[in-house]
This record gives sequence, structure tokens and C-alpha cells, in this order.
Amino acid sequence: MSNPTSRVFVARLLGLDVFDPLGDRLGRVRDVVVLARANGAPPHAVGLVVEVPGKKRVFVPMTRVTSMDQVQVISTGLVNLRRFEQRGMETLVVAEMFDSRVTLTDGSGSATIEDIAIDQHRSGDWFVSKLFVRRGHSFSPLARLRRNETMIINWTDAVQANAAEPQAATAFVASHEDLKAADFAEALQEMSDKRRFEVASELQDERLADVLQELPEEDQVGILSSLDRERAADVLEEMDPDDAADLLSELPEAQQEELLQLMEPEEAEDVRRLLEYDEDTAGGLMTPVPVILPPEATVAEALAHVRREELTPALASSIFIARPPLETPTGRFLGVVHIQQLLRYPPPEPLGNLVDKNLEPVQDQAHISEVARIMAVYNLNALPVVNESGRLVGAVTVDDVLDHLLPEDWRAHAEDVPYKKLRGRNG
Repeated sequence: MSNPTSRVFVARLLGLDVFDPLGDRLGRVRDVVVLARANGAPPHAVGLVVEVPGKKRVFVPMTRVTSMDQVQVISTGLVNLRRFEQRGMETLVVAEMFDSRVTLTDGSGSATIEDIAIDQHRSGDWFVSKLFVRRGHSFSPLARLRRNETMIINWTDAVQANAAEPQAATAFVASHEDLKAADFAEALQEMSDKRRFEVASELQDERLADVLQELPEEDQVGILSSLDRERAADVLEEMDPDDAADLLSELPEAQQEELLQLMEPEEAEDVRRLLEYDEDTAGGLMTPVPVILPPEATVAEALAHVRREELTPALASSIFIARPPLETPTGRFLGVVHIQQLLRYPPPEPLGNLVDKNLEPVQDQAHISEVARIMAVYNLNALPVVNESGRLVGAVTVDDVLDHLLPEDWRAHAEDVPYKKLRGRNG
């Protein structure tokens, strides 16, 4: 085999922009696809997984990469916009090889892969050449002294662990910690079930809750069921109550009740109330924890509440005014104050003077079609929901309605973006 002419470490490729020859940005590198070869030969790097606008991940063959370094990737500009689907003999370097364990052939013990180098040979093909590893368990006293030592070794200096052995996900989680929850969820969908559960187990409860809310129901159920019961309950507590209720509704009743019993009583109570509603009603869509304040509260107090980072933009757009108690179901519902109104009045102004009394709430048993009609007619981001006694029980947001109206698999089908297309993976 010819001597390599260039070398790139995969971890340094992640997030790099991919450009066409004219300098237009096509997307960002998210992973590298390698193909196993016979007799333990170094795997062949056959392409990149690139995230293009629309958050869709596509395959860019290495034959279409004209330049690749630690700063940018240049391609021919021809991109097949068919969503990337992993094939039988293919392996994703970041998703499947990072954090996996290997046994060192020199007998000094085992190590964990933290990075992988690929070399381009004069033939133009790219092959895995080096592993950047951290020593783990060692077999000899001398080797144990070098535990946690990092080093770069040849591919042939290590034997891959059994595929059934659990694979840590520390490096994957760390390298993707800045991804938005929706983007992280998309990356999870492209993994095998085994790897998806490994990554999920590594996430903090709050992060996992955010990611679960962006996944299709089938994947949500699979991940939640892979966790031990106490951790599953902790994650449900971190989810928005309406999302937690939607997820629990997909589980058998016995499992639902077990998880609800393990949750904190206050958190479980909100979820239980939502589970009583049919899923195609306002009550089944709403969140029971919008921003609720009394009429005596001021503009300054309202602005402080809507600044909370955990609020979605839709929920932060409206303040719901009610008499105590302010927890749902509240006292008598008085109306809504829109965030634009807050910006037009001085900080000491009482919210009771700003209430939009023309906006009628919707009944909790109203059908989703009625909710959608009202929100569309009045251009609303959030709509108050009351029970038969006129008490506020929650709010439906525009994203709740869209999630219900769009096809169940909408997350898996982003619209194509107008790039030139190719036929076939390597064409």
C-alpha cells in the first residue's frame, strides 16, 4: 500500500463547515462512515455524514471530497439529498467507535478509543490508520501505573472488543453538548438501539428529558424502558408535564402507575390530571404550568417571570391573570396580558389594567380542531384553557397544536433543500 499523504483526526472534523468549490456552505460534518475489511485490515473511510440546512443528515462520499483538513472540507458541490441511512457493513466512527474498548496487542491491558485518525493514500482512498486511546484496566503492575495514560497507536496494535460489550458514551456526549436538543435527538435516531441506549444512559436527567421531547414516541418509549424505574421517574419529572403525559400514555397501565408512584407527588399530580383527558382535546394538549400571576402583580414582575430560561418562546409570550390560588386549577380566570403590552407600559403598572378581555378561553374538552381554528383566527402563540367552573387549568401553545396536526413521522422527513443531486451513494 502506498504511503499516506495526509492525515485527519475525526474529532477535529466534527462541526466543520463543508463548502462547494465556489465557497458556498453546504452543511457541517457530523460523523465519518467507515467500511470494515477482511482479515483485520484497517477500515476504509467511505464518506462523511453532513448536516445540511433543514437539519437533515446526508451522505457525502469521499470521492466527492476534494480537500479536507482541520479547518474546512471542500467538496465538488454535488450532494445527494436522500436522508442518510446506515448500511449493513458500515460503521459510524463517532456514534459507534468512540468510547469503545480495545485490547492492546502488546499484552499491557485495555484502552478506550477517544479519537481516530484517517489517512488519505496516493490512490485517493482514505483508511483508518491511528487510534488515540486512554488506558483502562491493566493486567500487570507496571501497566497499572500507566492507567489513564493517553497515546496514539496503530490500528493493528489493538483488538476490537466484543460487540455485545457495553460501549461508554462519554466522548460522544461531551463532543455534542452544545447541540440543541432537537439536533441531538436526530443524531440518536441514526444510531442502533444498543448505541442509543448507551448514549441516553450517559446524559444528565434534564438533558435527557429535553432530548426525549424531540423524539418520536416509539423512540421515547424504547429509551425510557431501557432505564431503571427510579431513573425513568426522575427523567419524567424533568419533562414538561404534557410531554410526560403523552409518553406515559404509550405505556401499559401498570407501568404508568409504577412510574407515577415513583415521581414526586406534585409532579405526578399534574401528569395524572392530563392523562384524564382524551388526546385530541384542549386538555390533552395543554401544559398545566403556564405563567400565572394575580392582577396586582406589576409589569416588572411579569417581565422577570417570562425571562426564565426554561420557558419556551410560546409560553413566554403570554401571562395569564387569575385570582388565587395561582396553581392550576386556579381561582377565577380574568384574562391574558401579552408580552408586547408589557413593553409598552412602565414597570410599576399593575397587570390588572392591561388584561385583554376580548380573548375568550377555550374549554378543556374542546376538540383540537376548535383550538387550532381559534389560534389561527387570532394569531395566537398560546391559548388559555379553562374547566367548566371557569378556572384556568392550563394553556395550549402553537407548538402543541403543530405536533398534533403534523404526521406522526414528521421529524423523520425534513424538506429537501435546493442543492444539486446525485443518484446512488457513490455516484
